[in-house]
Amino acid sequence: MNLVSFGLIFTGVMLNAAAQILMKAGTNAIGHFEFSAANILPIGWKLATEWHIVTALFCYGISVVVWILALSRVPVSIAFPMLSMAYVVNAVAAWYLLGEAFNPTKLAGMGVIILGVIIISRA
Repeated sequence: MNLVSFGLIFTGVMLNAAAQILMKAGTNAIGHFEFSAANILPIGWKLATEWHIVTALFCYGISVVVWILALSRVPVSIAFPMLSMAYVVNAVAAWYLLGEAFNPTKLAGMGVIILGVIIISRA
């Protein structure tokens, strides 16, 4: 895999991870809500106008374009597993930015993911 291909995959992973963190920050800003017919418009409006969520959707849109570019250069059997690195980035970012729990079990799982990505990327 060359530097451009790696850069596209890395950018796609980071955009996906950023979108997830932004979505969570947006839902935290809105708060818990019930799914009901009465909430469709008021909650829908809050979701549509919450800047974290709007930015997350923008990140997803750009990530699709970046991902298409990556797939034009890298076999999907190599590129797709690289997306699992977004879990590692998200777990660390959620701990650092959102105060979510970080424990040895998550650390072990992230180690397995990283090892798996290394093995697949060498294939």
